[in-house]
Amino acid sequence: MKILIIEDERKLSENIKNYLSEENYVCECAYTYNEAVEKITLYSYDCILLDLMLAGKDGLEILQELKQQNKEESVIIISAKGSLEDKLNGLQIGADDYLPKPFHLSELSMRIYAVMRRKNFGSNNTVKAGEISIDLLSKTVTVKEQQVMLTKSEYDLLLFLIGNKNRVISKSALAEHLSGDMADMLSNHDFVYAHVKNLKSKLEKVGCPNYVKNVYGVGYKWEIG
Repeated sequence: MKILIIEDERKLSENIKNYLSEENYVCECAYTYNEAVEKITLYSYDCILLDLMLAGKDGLEILQELKQQNKEESVIIISAKGSLEDKLNGLQIGADDYLPKPFHLSELSMRIYAVMRRKNFGSNNTVKAGEISIDLLSKTVTVKEQQVMLTKSEYDLLLFLIGNKNRVISKSALAEHLSGDMADMLSNHDFVYAHVKNLKSKLEKVGCPNYVKNVYGVGYKWEIG
């Protein structure tokens, strides 16, 4: 799961990034309004953490920019601007949640989890897909009551495919989801093929049908007949 942290206080931004990285999120940072606009224009994210008090700019303008670009990222406002008006304006424009500073990083993590659960999996803590059951809280995957040991990337890939079931996802989109804007620096996306191959192999070993379909020349699709 890929997160953009828009926060001009660098120490706080790095603390958030380090904590969420330990929670297996792919995190990127933007410290200015211009950096933030560039990133949301070039890349897609699952969730954006947005400070309203950016140097020389109101963070609410970022929400307006997301709306103008028809982006679908979830947004959690993290700001010391605690007035009711700021909160209501942010939620009305399109933010999904509002967390006032100071906050505990563990609470921020749970807010992200709750927002993404509502968005992708209908507020459920357990995701069912054919023979596969995923516990989103413990991040465990079972097939026919047998636990499947997945790497962070394989787990993230599985959730991403299931969350976009019956949609063709390009290799470049998968590369960006798994590695963030580092994907632009890679000469090819062979690592995506490797992760897909390993995920399919682990699922098939415990008797799971092949739900990951290869769309030749394009990418992959999660398809349950």
